[in-house]
Amino acid sequence: MLRHISIICIVAVTIMGCKKEYVTPTLRTTNVHAITSSSAISGGEITDNGGAEVTAKGICWSISEKPTLEDNFTVDGTGSGIYSSSMEGLTSGVTYYVRAYATNSVGTDYGNQISFNTLTLPPSITTAEVTAITASTAISGGNITADGGSPVTARGVCWGTTENPTIANSKTEDGTGTGTFVSNLINLTGATTYYVRAYATNSQGTVYGNQVTFTTSAVVAPTLTTTEVTGLTSTTAVSGGIITNTGGAVITANGVCWSTSENPTTADNITSDATGSATFVSNITGLTDGTIYYVRAYATNSAGTSYGNQLTFITSVTDIEGNIYKTVLIGSQVWMAENLRTVKFNDNTDIQNITDNAAWVVITTPAYSWYNNDIANKNIYGALYNWYTVNTGKLCPQGWHVPGDAEFNTLEMHLGISATDVHIYGFRGTDQGTQLKSTSTWAENGNGTNSSGFNALGAGYRQWITGEFYGSGTFTYFWTSTDDAINGHPEVAWYRRLDNTDPRIYKGTTIKVGGKYIRCVKN
Repeated sequence: MLRHISIICIVAVTIMGCKKEYVTPTLRTTNVHAITSSSAISGGEITDNGGAEVTAKGICWSISEKPTLEDNFTVDGTGSGIYSSSMEGLTSGVTYYVRAYATNSVGTDYGNQISFNTLTLPPSITTAEVTAITASTAISGGNITADGGSPVTARGVCWGTTENPTIANSKTEDGTGTGTFVSNLINLTGATTYYVRAYATNSQGTVYGNQVTFTTSAVVAPTLTTTEVTGLTSTTAVSGGIITNTGGAVITANGVCWSTSENPTTADNITSDATGSATFVSNITGLTDGTIYYVRAYATNSAGTSYGNQLTFITSVTDIEGNIYKTVLIGSQVWMAENLRTVKFNDNTDIQNITDNAAWVVITTPAYSWYNNDIANKNIYGALYNWYTVNTGKLCPQGWHVPGDAEFNTLEMHLGISATDVHIYGFRGTDQGTQLKSTSTWAENGNGTNSSGFNALGAGYRQWITGEFYGSGTFTYFWTSTDDAINGHPEVAWYRRLDNTDPRIYKGTTIKVGGKYIRCVKN
């Protein structure tokens, strides 16, 4: 018995002598409520102070999980029990994490974590002033200073002729996100008052900026330019126009007009091309070969019809075989800008091809050959003809002819040779040969400027003495249709020659069996 009594005392003493140990408080986080875009209310309940007085309590929150007192927090008094805490200065549309906390002499402990989302607001937006006002266009835009906590998924401006326009009216679509943006207002009506507001859309809906008013300029006729003429054949061409300003009204008609007289209008030949685009292409048909035409683009709106700049073009010419030749206007004459290459007369009868040199120098009937008897030279240089071919009067296409000596004189005088000098036998003028020669194909720096557009090639010739081919890159010869019978020399005919070493034009006569090139001129 004594033994048992002794043990109980020791235990009691031990208990009596022990120092009580404390722990941190026990608590929970209360639900978050009264949530707005910038505030919310939570709090905590301290169910056990841990054996020591609670000296601080509240909540802490962050956009990261497990917030602590190193994040945002409230201080909501001391003691145990239930308390309420208000969170302020929150950002809209953001996920937050919150925990209650309590502190005693042992330390700080936290309640369970709760997450919540602040409410989203509509974006904040202002409308930019309207600038660059014309009869049909203007520029505005906006500035989105805040997205309201939700991404801006659409923005732009809307406009109408009544106040407070919405996206149910005309509008632009100018991307997403915050910041400034520029909006182009189009298809406006001249002399009209418009109302415009910027808009922005997020998950909360669409909001509008301040309203701005402007008035378009009065409607005027369109402005446009005529596009370059391309695709020339003997009967067709391609042009078109670029409308640079609609004049503030809808374009109701556009195309090109053309004529053989200057400044064509819609009273002449026209195309009617699709409207609605600033650029249009026009196919011109029903033309006559080797003819000078004038073309202008046109466009019509409610204010009237305007015309683009005038362009001039000459249709090409097609021979009996279907060979197509470029043409050029030099002075008042329309010339082929390529050497003739047909092997048929314009009545569709054949021209004899003579390849043998000995046969060439004795034949006194129409004949042709290719330089070096190589047909590959057909499309490069054209054909070499004897003068008997020229004399038939059937060599050029219908409506064209081989120029006489006097017509070559006219060409040369237009290029600057005097009326006296054109009659001289031999070299005449100064640089007129250079004006006629192509910018390539000539040997030893003999290329020309081709400022006339005649484009004479260094194509050589066929000798009348031996029938041999000679002078490719060095010379070129052109027959005229004029022989020298009037001076008692019917066995020879007049020609023109260009040399690589001389900038002038040579005029002379030679035996009619010589092989030379032909440039036709329009009747």
